[in-house]
Amino acid sequence: MYLIAMLMVTNTSKEYVVHPLSRDITINAKWDKSIWSKVTACNLEYFMGHRPSHIPNVEFKLLYDPESIYVIFKVVDQYVRASSRGYQSAVCQDSCVEFFFTPQQDVGSGYFNLETNCGGTILMYHQVSRNYCSKELSDNDLDQIQIASSLPKLITKEITQPVTWTLEYKLPFSILAKYTEVITPARGVEWKANFYKCADRSSHPHWLTWSIVDLPKPDFHRPEFFGTLIFC
Repeated sequence: MYLIAMLMVTNTSKEYVVHPLSRDITINAKWDKSIWSKVTACNLEYFMGHRPSHIPNVEFKLLYDPESIYVIFKVVDQYVRASSRGYQSAVCQDSCVEFFFTPQQDVGSGYFNLETNCGGTILMYHQVSRNYCSKELSDNDLDQIQIASSLPKLITKEITQPVTWTLEYKLPFSILAKYTEVITPARGVEWKANFYKCADRSSHPHWLTWSIVDLPKPDFHRPEFFGTLIFC
């Protein structure tokens, strides 16, 4: 039986303990399904730049198995849009959740930025820093990410009333290994990571983070501020 994931805070450095998945999971963006029920959710507590007029409540949970890591988000939101079409489009301009991570402890080796808008459209790169040694993941690799959203793929007219949306995906380790060294999760393995929420081109833009990014202007591409994922 899988155990509860735990959140620990040391000053402003975040740690999240990720427990193994004990049975198959259906990727359908159902936040309340039993497989996630005993997994503790973490919140995105911090914002970058000026305090936004709209701060959605954003939670995430993680699990893993020998082949993949599983991520689910729940966003209590407003002013929601999804206009990006196709892989590698500018999803950060939409209502977007992001998982930035280094699949080992050395952030100097580079990081993946997996950005997904509320409709499930993906942008994903591996890079050492913003636009430096940047590698775009291929369509064939992105096709292997199972993803589901509770919202339609396209929302061209902004939803201005309150809405709660969820997004879930299964990310195989095999595609990551094509771009960098991957320390496969197992007991005692640690990765560095951060989680973000943004909506750059919505009527109420905002930039939220899990592990605090201590900069005056929004910039998610700062791995020196990543927290730690601890696999057990």
